[in-house]
Amino acid sequence: MQRFFWICSGTPVHFIEKYSTEHSKYLGIGATIVFTALFAGLSGGYALYFVFAGNPFAPIWSVLFGLLWGLAIFNLDRYIVSSINKTSKGLRQFWQASPRLVFAVLIAIVIARPLELKIFDKEIHERLKERYLGDQKEQIRKVQASFTEKYALELSQIKKYQAEYDLLSSDVNRLREELKEEVFGSKTATTSGVPGYGTYAKNKELVVDAKHQRLVFLAAQLAELQAYMNAQKAAEGINNQMMLTEELLDRKAVHAGFADRNWALGALTRDSGDVSRSSAAAVQFITLLFIAFECAPLIVKLLSDAGPSDVEGSETERRIIAQLTNTAFLNRNRVVRQYRFMGAKPGRRHARRYMGQKR
Repeated sequence: MQRFFWICSGTPVHFIEKYSTEHSKYLGIGATIVFTALFAGLSGGYALYFVFAGNPFAPIWSVLFGLLWGLAIFNLDRYIVSSINKTSKGLRQFWQASPRLVFAVLIAIVIARPLELKIFDKEIHERLKERYLGDQKEQIRKVQASFTEKYALELSQIKKYQAEYDLLSSDVNRLREELKEEVFGSKTATTSGVPGYGTYAKNKELVVDAKHQRLVFLAAQLAELQAYMNAQKAAEGINNQMMLTEELLDRKAVHAGFADRNWALGALTRDSGDVSRSSAAAVQFITLLFIAFECAPLIVKLLSDAGPSDVEGSETERRIIAQLTNTAFLNRNRVVRQYRFMGAKPGRRHARRYMGQKR
């Protein structure tokens, strides 16, 4: 396990093995890189699971993408840490590491977001239900407004007939009461007070019959228009518009995609309530935690002094480059040497081998 973490640290293992003072430092760096890649794999797999929400193969795709994403982050972190030259002086190391620090911060933010979605899963679920319910109400309102605009003439006619029908119905009821009082001889401001079915009673009855005929006509017109409008509503699907039940809202929120869940988390942290402010603070601290976790190997290497393995690696690289780039005509270094293999026994040399007879 220790050797595996040394490999993950990005420094050649044979350099680390030579110096016991380097063992724990590179063990910690390698372990941090491994655990960062592990969190990245979990985060990427969880994010892709919601991209393929509802697909029966969603778990398989999420596992495959999680492995691929974790390996990619592992490779990037390993390269970022191993590319720092510890033999540089002063601020040069910092300027060398500054682009790598920015890249590490971006990786940390990308890793942290899906894990934040999982941490606030219940709150996101409730916020999504509120949004879907509001969207359903808005959709129903727009459909009804469009239908009202399309059939404005028919609806206005129904409204006109209904208003006349209501007014006429109350008037007929009033006239019937007056007719009854006229027949029984009750003295009022609108009756003669003479009992029996006289001239006044006959006139009132004629008025009541005429108004009743108009009521029958209006009722027939309203029934015809209402039947027509109901048929049009059925044809255009207005009658199928209904509010989502609690069960349907839960099911829709469970299968929400990554974009919807990300919006819900953003809406949760932007509200003005106390719960939202505490959630926003928690999200910020989680993001900062992952940023610190991702930058930890880089910061450890920047803050630590140049160790023996760093010096030996830098000197070996400088020597090899100097020998390969020396183009003097009579220089012995024109001969390409078989350099001693890493881990070979001291003193072992290999025969020289020439590149060719011509330059």
